[in-house]
Amino acid sequence: MYQQHFQLSRMPFGLTPDTTFFVPLQQHNDVLAVLKTALNAGEGFIKVCGEVGSGKTLLCRKLLQQTEADWQLAYVPDPCLSPIELRWTLALELGLKYSANIDPPQLLQLLQRQLMLLAGQGKKTIVLIDEAQALPDETLEALRLLTNLETEQRKLLQVVLFGQPELDNRLSSYRFRQLRQRISFSCRLTLLNRQQVGAYLQQRLYQAGTQRMLFSELALRALARYSRGVPRLVNILAHKALLLAFGEGKAHAGYQHVRLAAWDTEDVQPKPRAWWWYGVVSVSVVAATCAMAAGSQWFAGWVTL
Repeated sequence: MYQQHFQLSRMPFGLTPDTTFFVPLQQHNDVLAVLKTALNAGEGFIKVCGEVGSGKTLLCRKLLQQTEADWQLAYVPDPCLSPIELRWTLALELGLKYSANIDPPQLLQLLQRQLMLLAGQGKKTIVLIDEAQALPDETLEALRLLTNLETEQRKLLQVVLFGQPELDNRLSSYRFRQLRQRISFSCRLTLLNRQQVGAYLQQRLYQAGTQRMLFSELALRALARYSRGVPRLVNILAHKALLLAFGEGKAHAGYQHVRLAAWDTEDVQPKPRAWWWYGVVSVSVVAATCAMAAGSQWFAGWVTL
């Protein structure tokens, strides 16, 4: 698309959580520091909550990369599991082999034995659960019961829950009062402010191969306003704005490009309302499409020659 036009080696604003594009902003560093401190202290439950698109999955993957030598990590990216499925997922993550002949009580015994073995080796077994707000009630309770496994000195299993604010609402119910009391550390991942949006964009562009800021000052303000500081929305709007700027042959994206991008993006608030922008959007998108098509035809002709 616009990589060659802006002299980029990579696409800077993809939606896949790529740790090479991790931007160490203050709130992310603070949460990582709390996680490492709590995990090294051997705490039972730790909770990290944040809005949709605030970077929880990326933070989880960053923690996986920064594992300590005495950590034994188990990662659960899909929380929609029954209690028995959760136990099997943990068993497989911890090195046990699946067998249809093992019934639930035997599986629990094998899990406890494996956890004791790892503890004997000086390992701290840690379970990272992404999208924890989607855990079924029965599975949440089964997870709490698993953390009952302990030696005289410490817990055999630590759990980090990464979830949306809905997780707080669920845990506030009377049913989960026991689990709620076991949460020793609770972190809130805040959204980006105006200055952080600029630093975030600059760092992503640098990782993509350029030290130039490809957004005007007004464009940066518009990105911060329309995205509300949600990193995922910043990525979407920045990508579309650069695509529109490329279609017009511009060297950077301006305010109008971000405004046009906001027209075409869900969950953007507030939405631009000027009706005459529709025509500009159509022209810009058509220009971008034609430019890409022309580039493809030129490349095909060059290959033929």
